[in-house]
Amino acid sequence: MYQRTQSSAPSGRPSREGRPQQSRFSSPRPGSPSRGGQGSRFGAPRSGGAPRYGAPQRSKKQRGGGEYIDPSRFINTTPPSQTEEVFVPVHAFSDFVISPELKQAIAARGYSKPTPIQDGSIPYVLQGKDIIGIANTGTGKTGAFLIPLIDKVRKSRHEQVLIIVPTRELAIQIEDELRAITKGLKIYSVCAVGGVSISPQLRALRQKNEFVIGTPGRLKDLVERRALNLKDYATIVLDEADRMLDMGFIDDMRYIMERMPTPRQTLFFSATLSPDIERLVGQFLTDPVRVMVKKRDTSKNVHQDVVRIAPGIDKVDVLHDLIGHPDFAKVLVFGRTKHGVEKLAGILGKRGIRAESIHGNKSHGQRQRALQNFKQNRAQVLVATDVAARGLDIPAVTHVINFDLPNTYDDYVHRIGRTGRADMSGKALTFIESRN
Repeated sequence: MYQRTQSSAPSGRPSREGRPQQSRFSSPRPGSPSRGGQGSRFGAPRSGGAPRYGAPQRSKKQRGGGEYIDPSRFINTTPPSQTEEVFVPVHAFSDFVISPELKQAIAARGYSKPTPIQDGSIPYVLQGKDIIGIANTGTGKTGAFLIPLIDKVRKSRHEQVLIIVPTRELAIQIEDELRAITKGLKIYSVCAVGGVSISPQLRALRQKNEFVIGTPGRLKDLVERRALNLKDYATIVLDEADRMLDMGFIDDMRYIMERMPTPRQTLFFSATLSPDIERLVGQFLTDPVRVMVKKRDTSKNVHQDVVRIAPGIDKVDVLHDLIGHPDFAKVLVFGRTKHGVEKLAGILGKRGIRAESIHGNKSHGQRQRALQNFKQNRAQVLVATDVAARGLDIPAVTHVINFDLPNTYDDYVHRIGRTGRADMSGKALTFIESRN
């Protein structure tokens, strides 16, 4: 078994940029067999006791593509400060000028008080202002736009809202939340995503729907088929807008927004604000209110560390050994490629681990079944590409493991944001392969 050892850094002192700490995961005694049938050794310091992460890299690229990220940025083993300021909202949900029925629905969902992004955004959305909302993942951005927009369409049944998101899974998640809040309120929606037959969506759009939630490519297709008339939508939400840019949806986003009426209300919500987003904001938003409650890149609730893979050691064996520990109850593993993710899930399955996979080559139905099996604990491990890194709310993920390095640090932030959500704690481990 792999033993947890004390970090080489002094207790309570965070790692410094550019000065890597020793991983808290050390190797077993020499000769100890791994679960995969061969000795595995990782996290051990080189001779002299100083940790090492491979040869220095002068290039800005890491192996396999993507930007070079200093491994010390993957380490944060300092527990949250006990004296950290507790957020006290300015408003209660009962303070917002929304219908009594909606207040009752919010209470029924178990929402006791607004999160910081909700507390800062909802009043301005209710006033009809354009918003740029920046907050860490898992902090309630969906509620920040759904709650005031539900009230908006209840007060004027002529209002229709278009919500654009980067992935099918996020679109479905938002529609599920919308339906849960509006149960019995006679508010209707269509989820328009690719990977499934377009026919049911065409039929649904012939009826009046207050909300249309979809991915850029499918929405553009529906517009071109004249099934979706954008002139009817005076409110648009772009959730995870930076991810849509990363995925190459910029032209589709422009196509949609240029065909919407003016004036309109435009809401941007994301965890990061890139220069490309800033340019888009300048073109399509009018005097927006910026609500920025992000205090740090990664959640304080996520314990972050690295796992050093020594030369000649199979990463799969190391992963298998980790997953065998009892506290690795619900593990999200990120890989770089679709093929690699599918192969890894298959190997884990053959070793007796209940594993599912999710990536862009899978059909909509396959992705949903995999996600539901993981959410409902019928699978211990979900192996995924970055399609699962944004927006998804998966309860009680105990560990995120970066089996392959992320392309960018922003991708890393979103990956590990799948654990340690709300007030729960989680752990993130990143595999670092040594070159010698």
